[in-house]
Amino acid sequence: MRKKITKEEVNELPLQAYEGEVVLLEDPKGYKEAVKEIREYSIIGFDTESKPSFTKGIKNQIALVQLATDEKVYLFRLPKGDMPAELKKILEDPNIEKIGIGIDDDINDLRRIGVAKPKCFLDLNKLAKKAGFHNTGARNLSAMVLGFRISKSAQTSNWERDELTDKQISYAATDAWICLKIYEKLYEYDHQSNIEK
Repeated sequence: MRKKITKEEVNELPLQAYEGEVVLLEDPKGYKEAVKEIREYSIIGFDTESKPSFTKGIKNQIALVQLATDEKVYLFRLPKGDMPAELKKILEDPNIEKIGIGIDDDINDLRRIGVAKPKCFLDLNKLAKKAGFHNTGARNLSAMVLGFRISKSAQTSNWERDELTDKQISYAATDAWICLKIYEKLYEYDHQSNIEK
């Protein structure tokens, strides 16, 4: 497994996106069933999206929380400035490991909307640095660990719009899914390396 990559090398790789089932949850009333399904897993991929702000010192609140299992990716649209209790339970659950990339800001943003005690989060950037990777971030880690590149073109789009576009849904689902896949591959690689020593 390579631990260093250039931007040019990343751009030469095939583009890939999540192609499995996506559950888009627009209304907190529908969260209960999704949360019940997610709680069956001990490790999930995690990410959030916020509407970008182009004004210095102004930061918009989280508009979308993405959680990926081996079966599906769940996209939770948040009511403005509100964290529904069902979703909060997962984010504060010490028995479900939430795997993300560069998640310090995400965790601070969760605290701002009522997740007082986010628990059991693992940052792949920190894990990768400890493992000797020179490059971090979703695009680089996908390239080095999974062998493909992901699109970041929807990153700065409006996540608060009335209806998300197909491009936004694909982007959001892919971001949470790759966190889970990278973690699984790194775990497998680490396990294999220890066996071979």
